[in-house]
Amino acid sequence: MIVGDLGFEVDGLIKRFGRTTAVDGVSLAAPHGQVLGLLGPNGAGKTTVIRVLATLLHPDAGQVRVAGIDVRQDPARVRRRIALSGQHTSVDDELSGRSNLVMIGRLLDLGRPDARRRAGELLSRFGLDDAADRPVATYSGGMRRRLDLAASLVGRPEVVFLDEPSVGLDPGKRDELWQMIRGLAQDGVTVLLTTQYLEEADALADAITVINHGRVIASGTPADLKREVGGHTIVLRPSDLSDLDPAAAIVARVAGREPDRSRRQELIVPVAGDAEFFEITAQLRGHGIDVSELAFRLPSLDEVFLSLTGAPTADAKDAV
Repeated sequence: MIVGDLGFEVDGLIKRFGRTTAVDGVSLAAPHGQVLGLLGPNGAGKTTVIRVLATLLHPDAGQVRVAGIDVRQDPARVRRRIALSGQHTSVDDELSGRSNLVMIGRLLDLGRPDARRRAGELLSRFGLDDAADRPVATYSGGMRRRLDLAASLVGRPEVVFLDEPSVGLDPGKRDELWQMIRGLAQDGVTVLLTTQYLEEADALADAITVINHGRVIASGTPADLKREVGGHTIVLRPSDLSDLDPAAAIVARVAGREPDRSRRQELIVPVAGDAEFFEITAQLRGHGIDVSELAFRLPSLDEVFLSLTGAPTADAKDAV
């Protein structure tokens, strides 16, 4: 049952397309000022959930509220409280950045002076002052993505839905986008984020819900999900690669299994706890083996995702 004052709340959502059930009893919620990461393989139902929350699709069953408003009973009122930024930018290439934002402000019933003032605020916030009066067709991909996100904020939404917003951005531009998303949360905006980049969810999300085949299969903070998969991993790389085999023998003896070897000549082995880590460290020191890299960590979100869904993430596929 839905209770409390949350940014959005979904309870038992079902959405069918003909004989196909795309979303099968999904429940999730996020309070004001929280970033909720919605993860899952392609076709898991993530975009369908967002489209229902954004009133673009009608739910077949379940309760869905955004900013305390039922999406079926008053979709128009919901739309005044939200913003949606999809995988592809939706700004007008022929207009300038400023004209795009002013136009959206006018469509949202802002007077012309207020629309221009709001456009100026957002252009400054997103670092687009210098390009404000240039046609969007001249913008880089990162600038277009920033303008698209700025456009979604003209109406000061309480809830923002970001469907894979960093697709196609290089790492530097992705980091700029992350800073903007953190700023939204700091301003009290609730953010629902879908992404194929697990380090993005790890960096941004206060909580994560994982869905597969239209159903929730896990939820919690990133740390919770890592602990749920269980175990730790030791990663080490000898300073002198001629020590790789002796180091591997020490790791195998302590951990009770042969370590994997990465293309970077790292030894990687899962262990139950920190006792093995300290024992391996002591034995390496005792044998005079220096290391250039040594890490003891919980599973990465990529490993959690693979364990839960059996599907590699975009990052994992890129690394193969």
